[in-house]
Amino acid sequence: MNTQETIEMMRSVAHAMVQSEPMLTKFDQAIGDGDHGLGIERGFSNVEAMLDESFSAADVGQVLQKIGTKLLSTMGGASGAIFGTLFRAGAKSIAGAPQLTTEALAQFLTAGLTAVCQRGGASEGDKTMIDALAPAARKAAELAELEFEQAIAQVVEAAEQGVEQTKEMVATTGKAKTLGERSLGHPDPGAISMSLILKFMAEHVDAKVAV
Repeated sequence: MNTQETIEMMRSVAHAMVQSEPMLTKFDQAIGDGDHGLGIERGFSNVEAMLDESFSAADVGQVLQKIGTKLLSTMGGASGAIFGTLFRAGAKSIAGAPQLTTEALAQFLTAGLTAVCQRGGASEGDKTMIDALAPAARKAAELAELEFEQAIAQVVEAAEQGVEQTKEMVATTGKAKTLGERSLGHPDPGAISMSLILKFMAEHVDAKVAV
């Protein structure tokens, strides 16, 4: 997937993330402040506006880096810092890449994961977006030799399985931490958002292939 194709895909992802606000708000109201969906909507609406017809980037890494900067500056809250860090650190690891391959996606997710863990102090199993990001990064690395279009669905599946597992976790960070055992049975909203970003990538790819 070349730079222009990546821009088009991420514009589609941003639009779909904005549309996901009601669902994300509902899940965050169960265990958080209820503002995660609004933050996602605000950040990705700004990303969508940025990725208009006049947007240009030298390579795939720069596309993702600019998205990270926009999320960091517009989303607000802890989620803005975390998702902005994911994109910026991930993009740095594939700076200059002319194509978004499965291997590049694996590098992006793995570097983003490391940076998010360092920034937020959370680990896999703490009921955060990391619980979707980590398995997705592992699956992408495992499938690095496959074409992006062939691998992305399995990466999404790994992330979604991670989201399901957060239902069985007791939150140890953020607002949900105060709920203790009462956070059981609810998926983590940040993990849902992480899985949705990948899901909407896959849906865009599927739509392009079907044409």
